[in-house]
Amino acid sequence: MKVRMRRLRASKVIRDSLQMNPLRKEQFIYPLFVMEGNDKAVPITTLPGISRQTPDRIVKEVEYCLNLGITKFLLFGISSKKDPKGEAAADPNGMVPKTLSLLKKEFDDSIVLFSDVCLCPYTTHGHCGVPDEKGKIQNDASLPLLAKAALTHAESGSDWVAPSDMMDFRVKVIREKLDDAGFSDVGILSYSVKFASNYYGPFREAAGSSPQFGDRSTYQMDYRDSRQAVREVLLDEMEGADAVMVKPALAYLDIIAEVRRNTLLPLAAYNVSGEYAMVKFGAKAGVFDEKKITLENLIAIARAGADWIITYHAKEVLEWGLP
Repeated sequence: MKVRMRRLRASKVIRDSLQMNPLRKEQFIYPLFVMEGNDKAVPITTLPGISRQTPDRIVKEVEYCLNLGITKFLLFGISSKKDPKGEAAADPNGMVPKTLSLLKKEFDDSIVLFSDVCLCPYTTHGHCGVPDEKGKIQNDASLPLLAKAALTHAESGSDWVAPSDMMDFRVKVIREKLDDAGFSDVGILSYSVKFASNYYGPFREAAGSSPQFGDRSTYQMDYRDSRQAVREVLLDEMEGADAVMVKPALAYLDIIAEVRRNTLLPLAAYNVSGEYAMVKFGAKAGVFDEKKITLENLIAIARAGADWIITYHAKEVLEWGLP
């Protein structure tokens, strides 16, 4: 007897009927960059098709996305107010709180809002925590500032706060802060497995959050070590995380799969700015077909075990139509 696997690939009907991980619009979380001002959208050159937008323009963007079927959004703030501690991260009049309030007023429960909680867009030095006099990022001194920012987001309408700083114990401190203030229903999507990656360049330009000294290797994970990923997830789970994230995604499919095997929490994967930019610039250079490579990448992320995919491709994928 000869086993011919090609019989299972002989026609599109057969191939489609056997696919295991079709993309669903419900999986997508669409990132949005909120800047100061009114009625402005500034294209990000390193992220073709993506812009920094003022809160009023974000409302229009969300309305368009809703018509496509995108219901989940992750907000990032861009601020001209910076200081060594990043205290503007907790400003209730900041762009993220203002936009959260506008979106909840306009769309209420028809959308789910995730808000990035970090200090780096608001610090003069660009780090995710507070440095000491020698430039070392202080873990415990940063926690109250992060918790205060998370509470401000919750008060403004965030459904899920998403701490991306990678400080130890921040999930615990944020959970306690939210619960004590009566926001026990607000979820925490923790950037549990965030690597000190080279794929973040376009994002740092977009958010104005590049470190002004050193790098983030003392608090973000070393990409040469995969074992810490599961420990980080299990620790965040014990501290009260409601969902966890792996970032980046494409170079870390093995990590996504390993985390999936070790937790029952919802798992998000962030298809980050550098991964998106490589597709865009590669397609422009004629290296590959943009639509085909995008779908292949996103299906690979879903196949590895991600429940949610944070991706700048979300809007265009639904404009193309899911496979």
